[in-house]
Amino acid sequence: MGSHARVVIAGLSGDSGKTLVSLGLLASWRRAGQTVAAFKKGPDYIDAAWLSWASGTACRNLDAWLMGEAAVRRSFAWHAREADLSLIEGNRGVFDGLDASGSASTAALARLLDAPVVLVVNVAKMTATAAALVRGCQAIDPTLRLGGVILNRVASARQEAIARAAIEGACALPVVGALGRLEDELLPGRHLGLVTPAEHGGLDGLAARLADLVERQVDVGRIESVARAALPLAVPLPPPTTAGPRVRVGYFRDSAFTFYYPENLEALTEAGARLEPISALGDAALPAIDLLYLGGGFPETHAAALSDNASLRAAVKAAAARGLPIYAECGGLMYLAETLRADGRAYPMAGVLPITVTLETRPQGHGYCELVVDAPNPFFPVGTTLKGHEFHYSRVTAGLERVTSVYAARRGTGCGAGRDGLVQGNVLASYAHLHAGGAGTWAQGLCRCALKLRRNQA
Repeated sequence: MGSHARVVIAGLSGDSGKTLVSLGLLASWRRAGQTVAAFKKGPDYIDAAWLSWASGTACRNLDAWLMGEAAVRRSFAWHAREADLSLIEGNRGVFDGLDASGSASTAALARLLDAPVVLVVNVAKMTATAAALVRGCQAIDPTLRLGGVILNRVASARQEAIARAAIEGACALPVVGALGRLEDELLPGRHLGLVTPAEHGGLDGLAARLADLVERQVDVGRIESVARAALPLAVPLPPPTTAGPRVRVGYFRDSAFTFYYPENLEALTEAGARLEPISALGDAALPAIDLLYLGGGFPETHAAALSDNASLRAAVKAAAARGLPIYAECGGLMYLAETLRADGRAYPMAGVLPITVTLETRPQGHGYCELVVDAPNPFFPVGTTLKGHEFHYSRVTAGLERVTSVYAARRGTGCGAGRDGLVQGNVLASYAHLHAGGAGTWAQGLCRCALKLRRNQA
């Protein structure tokens, strides 16, 4: 037991097959009786949700840009401390980060955690050229501890044999697996990535299918040996926390709203919140709460059902008018709009903010964002710098001039024109997703605002 047995599953690009391999390995190890811990490099919700499903425990995101290196090491070591095996799924290509040097990349994370790497290589329409790609990774960073290669999208035994021989000969690395073209069938996607587990509709037996697939075509034992060869990491204690007075925080939690980092919910609890899940699809009213937290998700794919729940929409609007603090991110901002336009239709939303949000066919904001709070708001002191990320196909197409914005966007798109963070009364809505591990006093600010409301109403 301990946090030393670990492996990074990396790729040469996005859509290389990292998630399929990671889920299959986790399912296989769990079926064999191993206790596993899962981690996702970068600010990803959907892959992290799948990794949580496969591992049976909350997947933790590891992002040095959002959280800082010390917080990343602390989070990994603490949450891996009781696992037999820990798996970290990379994102994009192994060296893809903030700049040409690959800062905040999967490779940088592997070095930070002193973790060996298994590289998934999409070999569609190539054979020996795959060796040049792997050899290039070795040349760019000789310190990267590559422990093996998995071939993906293999079309024939001949292709596999040539690619395997070329890689093992030129790179002196073992090829530890070869997969066919099956991920689209097992893990369907859509505009933000994979369909979420909450919406998959075919989870029964899927873990066994993934485990069977990987066990047939990948040397699972060899990868476990690579993971167990990692040197032990110290397990630093998490910083002490002091819970404040208890407040009631409601948050939307259903198939339309699934984008919540577990650290954010835990930070709220540690700051004094008692969390109350609410279904935006099925609940007719709000419970007795002191603050409403609306995370991200897919309101666009549930627009009709959200619109049909008129009683909850009215309850949210009335609560906002009474001064209920509301903090919303991305999908939450869309829900608070007057209208959501998607697929050629206009859907009434909660009407808390006097804006129209329109779903487009291309991403409107994608990547890290850096925001400076430059106007009064319910939750953050003026002058605060916030690091977050955004990934949205929607944009504000009307009404922006009728609402105050409180964030200046140094980096990122936000609501447009270099602004984000829409405020009306005690409501703050933004396209930015924040991670509590790097958001300073975010949770304390929300709970402090909720407590102020409770005291004012007492």
